[in-house]
Amino acid sequence: MCGIVGAIAERNVVNILLEGLKRLEYRGYDSAGVALVDADQKLHRVRRIGKVQELQNALAESPLKGSIGIAHTRWATHGGVTDKNAHPHFSSEQIAVVHNGIIENYQSLREILRSDGYDFQSETDTETIAHTIHKEMKQAESLLDAVCKSVKQFHGAYGTVVMDKNDPETLVVARSGSPLVIGLGIGENFIASDQLALLPVTRRFIFLEEGDVAEITRTSVRILDKNGEEVERQIHDSEIEHDAGDKAGYRHYMLKEIYEQPIVVRNALQGRLNSEGLLPGIYGDDADMILQKVRHVQIVACGTSYHAGMTARYWLEQYANVSCNVEIASEFRYRKSFVHDNSLLITISQSGETADTLAALRLAKELGYMSSLTVCNVPGSSLVRESDLSFMTKAGAEIGVASTKAFTTQLTALLMLTLKLGQCNGMSKEQANAIVNALNTLPAKLEATLNLDKEIGQLAEEFADKHHALFLGRGDQYPIAMEGALKLKEISYIHAEAYASGELKHGPLALIDDEMPVIVVAPNNELLEKLKSNVEEVRARGGIMYVFADKDANFESDATMRVINIPHVDEIVAPIVYTLPLQLLSYYVAVIKGTDVDQPRNLAKSVTVE
Repeated sequence: MCGIVGAIAERNVVNILLEGLKRLEYRGYDSAGVALVDADQKLHRVRRIGKVQELQNALAESPLKGSIGIAHTRWATHGGVTDKNAHPHFSSEQIAVVHNGIIENYQSLREILRSDGYDFQSETDTETIAHTIHKEMKQAESLLDAVCKSVKQFHGAYGTVVMDKNDPETLVVARSGSPLVIGLGIGENFIASDQLALLPVTRRFIFLEEGDVAEITRTSVRILDKNGEEVERQIHDSEIEHDAGDKAGYRHYMLKEIYEQPIVVRNALQGRLNSEGLLPGIYGDDADMILQKVRHVQIVACGTSYHAGMTARYWLEQYANVSCNVEIASEFRYRKSFVHDNSLLITISQSGETADTLAALRLAKELGYMSSLTVCNVPGSSLVRESDLSFMTKAGAEIGVASTKAFTTQLTALLMLTLKLGQCNGMSKEQANAIVNALNTLPAKLEATLNLDKEIGQLAEEFADKHHALFLGRGDQYPIAMEGALKLKEISYIHAEAYASGELKHGPLALIDDEMPVIVVAPNNELLEKLKSNVEEVRARGGIMYVFADKDANFESDATMRVINIPHVDEIVAPIVYTLPLQLLSYYVAVIKGTDVDQPRNLAKSVTVE
C-alpha cells in the first residue's frame, strides 16, 4: 500500500531513494520522507506532506548526503496527514524506521514504552517499532539481534526497514504480511516494497518470505527465517519493463492503459493459444494432473479482481460444467466455510500482494483444498510463490490506481482456464472451437470498440453535474455493470451502484428520476428481450438512460435514451469487450470533473493491509 526504499552503497544514495519513491507513486500516498546517516554518523531526516516532488523540493533547498538511507511514502492509517506522522520515525535520534502495515497492539506497546521513559512525537503505530528496537538495543548484540527480539512483540502486519546511526554499514529488514524485496548490486545493495522501485539500479532480486529478518550491508545479505535459522533465498532476474515517467503522449496513465488493452490481451494469448486451441504446459508441469481432478472451484479476490471472479463463475458453470463459488477475500478468511471434494482455490490479484487474498490462500491450505492457482500480473509476488499453480496475465506495469488492463487480462486468463477445465470435463469440440475463435478475435474487437472514444467523451459531459448513477446488467454482464459502477465512483467520486436488472422491482426503481442516470450494458444474447423489458420499466418512471448496446440489438436513441452502438461480438467474450466503454465513460467524467484520475483520493494501488 505504502512505498519503501532503502539503500546502502559507497555513493550518495539520496537520488536513488527519491527515484524509487517516484516509481512507487502510483500505489497511493499522502506524505513522503527520507532519512540518511552522513559521514559523521549524524542522522538526518526530511518529511513533507503531499507529493514526492514536495520532498524533492525540500531536499534541493537543504541537500543531504549519505551512503546509507531509507525513504517512504505514507498512506495514513494511524494519525492524520501531517509532517510529524510521516515516515521515517526516530527513536532517541539513533534509530530510524520506515514501515508498511499495521501494528495491532501498538496501544499496549505505547503504554509500556511510556512507562520506560519514551516520549512519542507522532500518533502512528510505527513509532512504537522505533522505540521498541531502541529499547532492545540496550542489551542486544547487534541491530539484527534487537530487531529479532522486537518483532516477537508485534502483532499485525509489517514490512519494516531499520537503520542505526551507530552502525552506518547495516540495514535490517523484517517482513510479516507486507512484502519486501532485496535488490542486489555490485558493492551496494537495496531494499524496497516493490521491485519496480529498484529497476534503475538492479535487475537481481531476493523476495523475502513470511517471517524473514535480513541484515544487509554493501557486500552481503544474511537472512534468518521465522524460526531464527539462517537460510538462502533464491535470486531472481527480473525481466519487467517499466518507465513510470512515460505516458506515451496520453494525458493520464489510465487512458494509456485503456488503450493498451488490445495489445496486452494479445500478449496474454500469445504462446498459450493458437487457432487449434490451448498449447500444452501453459499451467505448469503438474497442472494437467491437478486440473483433471477438479470438480469445484472456489474463487477469492478483492475489488476489481472480485468482479473478474464473478464473471468467471458464469463461464465455469455454463461452459466447463464445474460448480463455482466466488467470495470477497476479507469475508472468506473470517468465516467457517465448507470445502467441496476435489476443490481448486483460485486467487485473483493484480499485484499478488493483496493482504486479504494472500491470507485466504494460506487459510485454504489449512482447510484442505486440493490445490491452488493464482491469476496474477506480477511474477515473483507472494501469491505466485505460495500457490501450487500460477497463470501470469502479462498486462505489464499498471500505474493508474483504477484497474483497467489488469481486469481485461484477468478475464482473458479466466476464459482460457474455463476452456481448459471444460476440456477436462468433456466439453464438445464445437464449444471449444467457439471459445478459441472468440479469444483469437478478441484483440481486434477491443481495438474496434476503442473507436467509440470521441462519442463516449461527448456523452460524459452529461454526467458532470450528477451525484448518483445506476448501472444495470444481466447474466455475465451483471459483474461488468458492477465494475463500471466501481470505476465511476473510484475516479469521479460520483456515487454509483450496480444491480442485476431483474432486481429493479425489488427496490432500485424507487431511485429512478430524471436526476439519476441509468447505464445499461446490452449485448445481443438470449437475455436481450428480458433486458429490454427492464429498460422500459425505467423509461416509464422518467429515467434517463445510456445504453451500450450491440449494433444489432435494435435500440434507438430518443429523448429519454442515448444509445451507443458496440461492434457485434460473440457473447462468450462480450463481458470483456463491454468493459472498455464503461472505463472510457468513467475516465472522461473524471476529467470533466477535474479529479486526480491516476491517483484518486483515499485509494492505493496495492492493498497490503486489511
